[in-house]
Amino acid sequence: MIALVLGGTRSGKSEEAERLASSLPQPVTYVATGVASDDAIAQRIATHRARRPADWDTVDAGADLAVVLAELKGTALVDSLGTWVAACDMAPDVEGLRRVLRKRSGDTVLVSEEVGLGVHPPTELGVRFADAVGDVNRAVAAIADDVRLVVAGRVLRL
Repeated sequence: MIALVLGGTRSGKSEEAERLASSLPQPVTYVATGVASDDAIAQRIATHRARRPADWDTVDAGADLAVVLAELKGTALVDSLGTWVAACDMAPDVEGLRRVLRKRSGDTVLVSEEVGLGVHPPTELGVRFADAVGDVNRAVAAIADDVRLVVAGRVLRL
């Protein structure tokens, strides 16, 4: 099963993905794609880590998301596709990720930022990021068995 959980900043998307992953076959491996680039991000990472069950393993994937997922057994929770896009300098191998997702024997829950509902980015880099994440979201949603949008902590199944 492939599930994509979309939402804006602080929408509750990661918590929804964690609930979903908890209901799937255990154990769960949490696949992190971001790094603690400043104190605020480090605090968010710590909050997420403290909220997860202690028996979940954590793997740092960065730009190597498809490689890491291909090697994992069991359920995987990827948080998030937006930080993966940034780690890939806005040019991720989306088709490579889709191939791996289809071939995995375990379930995969992916978290991603819904970038199409926010303020239009004022910089060229911001526009490139929003475009790249939007493309990734559409590509993953096209093969997902379950797509959810989280807004203000409320979940809408798409």
